Amino acid sequence: MQVTSRSGNGRYSDHAAKAPGVRRPARTVDYLVVGAGFAGSVIAERLASQAGQSVLLVDRRPHLGGNAYDHYDEAGILVHKYGPHIFHTNSERVFRYLSAFTAWRPYEHRVKAWVDGQLLPIPINLDTVNQLYGLQLTSDELALFFAERAEPVERARTSEDVVLGTVGRDLYEKFFRGYTRKQWGLDPSELDASVTARVPTRTSRDDRYFTDTFQAMPLHGYTRMFDRMVRRPGIEILLGTDYRELDGLVRYRKLIYTGPIDEYFDCCYGKLPYRSLRFEFETHDRPVFQEAPVVNFPSEQEPYTRTTEFKFLTGQEHAKTTVVSEIPSAEGDPYYPIPRPENAQLYRRYKALAEETEDVEFVGRLATYKYYNMDQVVGQALAVFDRIVGRRERVAPEVLAPSLAQAR
Repeated sequence: MQVTSRSGNGRYSDHAAKAPGVRRPARTVDYLVVGAGFAGSVIAERLASQAGQSVLLVDRRPHLGGNAYDHYDEAGILVHKYGPHIFHTNSERVFRYLSAFTAWRPYEHRVKAWVDGQLLPIPINLDTVNQLYGLQLTSDELALFFAERAEPVERARTSEDVVLGTVGRDLYEKFFRGYTRKQWGLDPSELDASVTARVPTRTSRDDRYFTDTFQAMPLHGYTRMFDRMVRRPGIEILLGTDYRELDGLVRYRKLIYTGPIDEYFDCCYGKLPYRSLRFEFETHDRPVFQEAPVVNFPSEQEPYTRTTEFKFLTGQEHAKTTVVSEIPSAEGDPYYPIPRPENAQLYRRYKALAEETEDVEFVGRLATYKYYNMDQVVGQALAVFDRIVGRRERVAPEVLAPSLAQAR
């Protein structure tokens, strides 16, 4: 049974329990926030600390942080339970906001790909091509190299179009096709151009995976950051609970929903397709296991797409190290909305329902069926808060954490 508010006028919706002969008093809050990941936690914190609202934050998982949740494994190594989460952003507002809840460890992410028996930098850059083909090209010569091999089309509609039109068929086959087929369960020719457009190609030797202005990791981990964000007056937290179990037990003025939008509407138009992941963790009795924080495996010979060694990300010093392998799956928790035209069309039908549903805000990757990065979700949540309270949010200078240099 859905827990929804239909009052539309600032009054509390009354969903009192109606057991035979018994009427339990319903608890009252201003906002019921469903989901304790970035979207829900940011809005809950802003509503409580800046707008003086009472918030009940609910998550069916037994922890804060959503997919960014991290914890210490049995070996004492800080790991990301749901795969690596690398923070990067060009938004000063987002970075300043999160800095109220964490100091930062400077970190620039680097990835290598296992191709033709070599570990090569990715995104593809000058060193990638020179090492792969045994060449000594300059940046200008690499630009010509790409241009001579590119297979451009008038309008790049698919992920295959994007890569072929940029670097040509051989690099497409070696670095992109197999990886994409494993990750999405579809050929790049069947996926929207936005998928591979996220990975740039460079003619320089810059081997950083991201070039954002702010690149860092929470100094003490994501979970500590979320804990500082939401454990404050005005916010009550209820974990391990499906919000629908609260029907009849809670009254609220507005619902903030960050779960899958199709689930909210009982999949009345059909289920929105998502790609899921399975994670295999392995601890090694050695300080370092691999040569890079992340190693991609584009070949379809391996079932996994990449392996991540967490100590690179966290900076933790430990005699052992833990590595996770990611195996994409069609079944399991929803991770990535699958970007295809028919899926976008189905989402638009749910979006139309959402726009007609008063007193509910749909926020976050799952609720808006968008392939958002973490900083984009934070930015969206801050924008929704701005709209709710009808003003612009400002982060006071005194709540900012130390600078990147000071946080080393």
